[in-house]
Amino acid sequence: MDLTVNLRNIDMSQPKNRIDETVLLPHGFDNVKIAVLGKGDIVTQAKEANVDLILGPEDIERLGGEPREARKIADEYRFFLAETAMMPLVGRYLGVRLGPRGKMPIPISQATDIRPIVQRLRNSVKIRTKDKKVFHTKVGTTAMDPAEIAENIDTILRRVESVLESGAMNIHSVYVKTTMGPAVRVI
Repeated sequence: MDLTVNLRNIDMSQPKNRIDETVLLPHGFDNVKIAVLGKGDIVTQAKEANVDLILGPEDIERLGGEPREARKIADEYRFFLAETAMMPLVGRYLGVRLGPRGKMPIPISQATDIRPIVQRLRNSVKIRTKDKKVFHTKVGTTAMDPAEIAENIDTILRRVESVLESGAMNIHSVYVKTTMGPAVRVI
């Protein structure tokens, strides 16, 4: 299930009016793919947390020379976590692929337990408007209870209203649809 929100009365040429938020949903989905970039203890924790992809320093350097594979990874994974010591390497080799997609890694220190972070990200969605007055995001699956999907939509709309200058007055319309189905206007 997808959510489309159209905004109004906002000048998107002003960076302060753009939305770039990660929203924690009350009912998440299991198929969110997360990648961890690091070495040592972080890798062990990532394996315990069932992270989908783990890249070490040599993998990051290799991806720097293989733009097609780097682009594929950037498109396939929704969130990236990186050890703080790896951030310069990530910026140098993967920044070109991850930055424009809004997927620059979340820096984590060596002492941080990543299991709760991974669990929180699995229940989160990213909202980003760039220069358009519209954003699309996933709010659930067809297997989910309609009440759970409604809670997810409510959570997203409340977060967006809190970020917008005029709150609900800046929301022009809201549509909900299945991935290949027709859109149904909610607001």
